[in-house]
Amino acid sequence: MSLLPRLATAIVLAGLALSAAGCGGSSSEKSSPDEFKVGLEAPLSGEQSVLGAGMLKGAELAADKLNEGDGILGRQVKVVPIDDAADPATGVKAAKSAIADGLDGIVGPYNSGVGAETLPLYLEAGLTPIRLTSDASTNGLGFTLQPMTYQIAPVASQALTGWLGAKSVAIAYDPTQNYTVSVSKALKESLEKAGVTVTAYEKVQPGKKDYTGVVDKLAAGKPDAIYAAVYFPEGGLIAKEMKQGKVEAQCVADYASYDTGFVETAGVAAARACPVVGVPAPEDFVGAAEKVSAYRDRFNQAPPGTWSPYTYDSLNFLADGVKQAGSTDSKKLNTALDGVSGWKGWTGSVTIDPKNGNRQPATVVIVDTDAKGQLHVDSDWAKAVGAPY
Repeated sequence: MSLLPRLATAIVLAGLALSAAGCGGSSSEKSSPDEFKVGLEAPLSGEQSVLGAGMLKGAELAADKLNEGDGILGRQVKVVPIDDAADPATGVKAAKSAIADGLDGIVGPYNSGVGAETLPLYLEAGLTPIRLTSDASTNGLGFTLQPMTYQIAPVASQALTGWLGAKSVAIAYDPTQNYTVSVSKALKESLEKAGVTVTAYEKVQPGKKDYTGVVDKLAAGKPDAIYAAVYFPEGGLIAKEMKQGKVEAQCVADYASYDTGFVETAGVAAARACPVVGVPAPEDFVGAAEKVSAYRDRFNQAPPGTWSPYTYDSLNFLADGVKQAGSTDSKKLNTALDGVSGWKGWTGSVTIDPKNGNRQPATVVIVDTDAKGQLHVDSDWAKAVGAPY
């Protein structure tokens, strides 16, 4: 990145920080003295609603646990659902409404394109977001326990070249989302640097029911692998059509597709033929059994949602930061969270890079679908790269 964009970003963030400092850390005087209201922004409706539902449940489970004690600063934690439907315009409207009603904290959003629009609103309201976005456009807009593009693309590239031995790769990407544009570009550059031929670089318009034409274009160059940098509805359909069309190339789905919705859309057989770049499944994290059991008891649902561990940890991470700061004042809270090192949660150990608010290092793995349709770390990949799973 050139100095000018960095300077422009710094100016914007500085302005937001000044505005936030004036707000004192709570978005509205409507906040109850007996409640600590944490917004959970997620795609709670639309094609990604299954993902959003898991996010919400993870946050609610964390709130239950906190409320068994003293809550946050002696106030009971209430999770406020904020539905952005994975759409920036919808997200902005929902975020403004939630801010007007009063929030003391915010977890989310998930989609980077939405976050680029809503995260500045929360910052301007004096809140410190604990986001689940992965694109560099959201660097510095709060904190995240999620992997970022610069951490995801190298794992994808290494899996394609070192694990699968691909010498040629075709890439499909969603041009409407910040993350999928940036990760596909980074992957393409990494593969070409490694001497891999990129035989196709095709745009995929989201929302369609049939991607046969796209799959035909991707397969035309007879690549060793086809990489789908798209969200799970499209990723699942591409995997399904590759399986039905008996495409010889190895299917690999990007991190954006990592969710149980990918398996539901593709079908178990097609999903099993298409490993996904992701994070460990909720049950795969060390010491996860107690939390998985609590989730099942609370929601009568198994397994937990794909992103439930991350919203569970994000809310606890926020709570511990507020407790350490002694208030929700954004300046004090940011200082507390910037200094986090070795914090332990469902998703493992967390250390924050104070330069950008990102987790360092972040866990990125290759995920396989088992015969029951459950997502877990791919054991062959883990053995090949020496990952402890």
